[in-house]
Amino acid sequence: MSVTEAAPAAPAPPARRPSSLGALLLRLHFYAGVLVAPFLLIAAVTGLLYTVAPQVDAIRYGDQLTVAADGRTALPLAEQIAAARAAHPEGTLSAVQPGQGDATTRVVFDLPELGEKQHTVYVDPYRGSVRGTLTTWFGSTPAVTWLDDLHRNLHLGVVGRHYSEFAASWLWVLALGGIALWWRRARGRRLLAPELSAKKGVRRTRSFHASTGLWLALGLLILSATGLTWSRYAGGNFTDVLDAWDAHSPELSTSVSAEAHHGGGGPADAAAAADPAAADGVWRVARDHGLTGPVELTVPETAGAAWTVAGVDHTWPVRLDRVAVDPATDTVVARSDFADWPLLSQLSKLGVQAHMGVLFGVVNQILLAALAVGLICVIVWGYRMWWQRRPTRTDRRAAFGAPPAPGAWQRLPGWMIVVGVPLVFAIGWAVPLFGVPLIGFLLVDLLVGVVRARS
Repeated sequence: MSVTEAAPAAPAPPARRPSSLGALLLRLHFYAGVLVAPFLLIAAVTGLLYTVAPQVDAIRYGDQLTVAADGRTALPLAEQIAAARAAHPEGTLSAVQPGQGDATTRVVFDLPELGEKQHTVYVDPYRGSVRGTLTTWFGSTPAVTWLDDLHRNLHLGVVGRHYSEFAASWLWVLALGGIALWWRRARGRRLLAPELSAKKGVRRTRSFHASTGLWLALGLLILSATGLTWSRYAGGNFTDVLDAWDAHSPELSTSVSAEAHHGGGGPADAAAAADPAAADGVWRVARDHGLTGPVELTVPETAGAAWTVAGVDHTWPVRLDRVAVDPATDTVVARSDFADWPLLSQLSKLGVQAHMGVLFGVVNQILLAALAVGLICVIVWGYRMWWQRRPTRTDRRAAFGAPPAPGAWQRLPGWMIVVGVPLVFAIGWAVPLFGVPLIGFLLVDLLVGVVRARS
């Protein structure tokens, strides 16, 4: 061969074909993103609105919730309860949250027609004047209750709860799947930053979508897990686990022995209502036993039972200890400290408070708002990729990009199927709104593969 002749060009390496697992992850992430993203978008928007709930309270109900202390000494609780009762003669006294600092005292009344809701009378603890009355739900004002219902169920009741549980059931799948796909593509390079050097197009959009998702991943996983703990179906299964492991927060006994009342506690005493005048002594005993932060005094239904005093400071470090106080003897008859709760119960409580934006105060609100805005951006970029990947040739024009090829799960290695199928079924049983849609996805995937094979 002449030295002037060019050597034959080396054959181009074959295009790398994604593994069966990678192809399955890609297809699952694609369909889950397209179908679940609208629910996640609603959850993100409503959650973003809920992050400003404390500020809404301050603006809307500042006159009821706060007062000017002016260095005054608080009046006895009995006087404040009497003022609340004079302004609200209906209902049964249920609980009292003594005002501290610039906070008003909250006197709560149960009324049968309100169901789970209550009437809360707000009393100036220094002057004894009533600042107003609101219909509350577990202590939340009407505005916060409205925002909570919007995020939880879109004001659709039990039916609406399926949307938020569906979103939470798939959020962790999308987050973990996205991390795996981005890691496989970037191979450790440029994981945390978008490719700013990339030209306009799907590559640039994907880098923003993936890198932002990676930054949000831990927070999204926490939101998914904590949201599921009080959902309808997965939350019910979580409660069953707490039951099986005896991991609930301990019950606080409010029973008082008859001997402690010097032979009292008979039928006549049991029928009598608890005396609100005992509130001051009960609160004093609770303070003497270390409950110095914001507390709620729960009034017993009968005079023969103890009052419950519980810490209600949900800001870290939380103060959630509880004591049962016998007003007749000014003694603590039972106690439950948060530090002694089972670990799973502690984590569940802290997770819920973090999800609601109160565990770390304003910092918690800012982090949740950033997560919500970031998730909205990730969803928008995901749909933009779908649009950018659409065929644009005249003979192949389409409105959106084509999904990845079906049937990847059928090419998985045998060992992966043996291990993965039972694991997925177990997760699907524990989280039904993940399991049922997943079965539907697999059936559709199988059906599409059969139809394509025949055609």
